[in-house]
Amino acid sequence: MLHTHPEPSPTMPHHEIPLSRPDISDLEVSMVSEVLRSGRLALGPMAEKFEKLVAARAGCTHGIAVSSGTSGLHLIMRALEIGPGDEVITTPFSFIASSNCILYAGATPVFVDICPKTLNMDPAQVERAIGPRTRAILAVETFGNPAYMDAYASIAARHELPLIEDSCEALATRMAGRPCGSFGRVGVFGFYPNKQITTGEGGMIVTDDERLADLCRSMRNQGRAVGHDLANRPQSSTVGAWLFHQRLGYNYRMPEINAALGVAQMRRLDDILAQRRRVAELYMKRLMGNSRLILPTIGPETEMSWFVFVVRLATGYTSQERDRIIAGMRNHDVGAADYFPCIHLQPFYREQFGFEPGMFPIAEAVSQRTIALPFSSNMSEREVEIACATLEVMIERENLRRG
Repeated sequence: MLHTHPEPSPTMPHHEIPLSRPDISDLEVSMVSEVLRSGRLALGPMAEKFEKLVAARAGCTHGIAVSSGTSGLHLIMRALEIGPGDEVITTPFSFIASSNCILYAGATPVFVDICPKTLNMDPAQVERAIGPRTRAILAVETFGNPAYMDAYASIAARHELPLIEDSCEALATRMAGRPCGSFGRVGVFGFYPNKQITTGEGGMIVTDDERLADLCRSMRNQGRAVGHDLANRPQSSTVGAWLFHQRLGYNYRMPEINAALGVAQMRRLDDILAQRRRVAELYMKRLMGNSRLILPTIGPETEMSWFVFVVRLATGYTSQERDRIIAGMRNHDVGAADYFPCIHLQPFYREQFGFEPGMFPIAEAVSQRTIALPFSSNMSEREVEIACATLEVMIERENLRRG
């Protein structure tokens, strides 16, 4: 089986044990080659196959393949007609795209603090944050943990608001038997190379709402007519559907090559997930006795698909100590990262909205102590041991610095 290693980037140098690496087999190579030989590189049958596979796994009727999870979130904002003057409740502890998509629409993100155990939004604070300008709740399954998704859905229903489920980190995770992507009115998955499966770049919108699905299909394809719109297109022989643009749209399509990667990965999904669970269990077993670390907390009703493995330093460690630990691991050829810096403290958000430290204390305290460890389906037990041992040595070094 072929396994690839990521190319180093300016911000994430190559390590002997990288932070992540995609699981690519001969099947993916064969299916991509099949598309290349077909001559059909866009808007073809491979994307449709991929849409059906992902939608079925999410328990949804419709799948809309897009160029990224971020573009999927943007299309949802447009399809729900969220715009200037509107507010969307979301988390400050996430990858920045979950909030940026709100800004793309001209709306305002309203952050609420998180639960320190699950790292997802505190449902009580979500309810309190709802006001006259609230148009939606955008809930993120942080690190793939679906905790409180059912609670957010109930809150959204009581207030007649759409729940947008950012499942970009949660493909194939289930809570109480229910798959992620199916809790909200609409959900989005992401397929960046560090995700459970990858298409290189890509995303998938999933929903049971046919009208919303058609709007997203149209807008991802330059606003071209789809579904019911087709009946309204000009009948002139000189203007076909390809040059008939029903609404403002974007080039957010997923190419056939990327979709071929996705189809192959979905066919191998159960094996990939089993390997990711294996690696997570190795980490849990190896680190569970370390009192200086807080390990992921997963509810008994949750079947995790494991996007990443993120630990936290115990209370009392500073962000400077955490950063030195990460730097020390990297210097010893073990990938590590600080997942996630708080969105509201990113320079642009502070400048735009006047956010200051202390506004969301739990999210800030968590983000200052997180360490993402190397994680991928093809990690060996030896690599996990080296990562854990290196982490513990770097923690001990910080303890010695304290004197």
